[in-house]
Amino acid sequence: MRFDLRGEVGEMEVGQDVVIDVNVILTGEISLGDLVKVGANCCLTNVKVGNNVVIQPNCVIENAIIDDDCVIGPFARIRPDSHIKKGAHIGNFVEIKKSTVGQSSKVNHLTYLGDTIVGDKVNIGAGTITCNYDGVNKYQTIIKDGAFIGSNSQLVAPVCIGKNATIGAGSTITEDAPAGKLTLARAKQVTIEGWKRNDRN
Repeated sequence: MRFDLRGEVGEMEVGQDVVIDVNVILTGEISLGDLVKVGANCCLTNVKVGNNVVIQPNCVIENAIIDDDCVIGPFARIRPDSHIKKGAHIGNFVEIKKSTVGQSSKVNHLTYLGDTIVGDKVNIGAGTITCNYDGVNKYQTIIKDGAFIGSNSQLVAPVCIGKNATIGAGSTITEDAPAGKLTLARAKQVTIEGWKRNDRN
């Protein structure tokens, strides 16, 4: 096993039965709870990690809190001022910035959450983006408990997704979505009869 510890030894707290794989870089104040597993090639900076957390290979986590029983990665980035609560899953190619992800919520694939509050037991589909920046200011997205966000959705902040709401896949949401209802925002599919593709020959 080989990892790099950058900072004072006194700034690192490690619980029992912790496994740290090769090429891990630990910088600043690091706290790892019991039964934590850190996969190869991870970079952790000023991170507090609870018990029984799995951080899979190639993750970058900085200035964040990871509660008990979470699974992070592989290839996830968790940026400063983020809090991943108990039992949440943050999957591959997911970026979390200045956001809270609630208990047992899942953000498993190819997603960006910025300036977002995610409630408990929320499912965020692949390719979801919270559009938090208009070129001048940043705005917040709120996704309440039990919501289901379909794949390839864009949530244009400021916006609130109600409790147990469902957002249909491929939607661009610019207004609040009511609790317990299905909300869609996408063009109707059309097939053009008689259309022919240009022939390159």
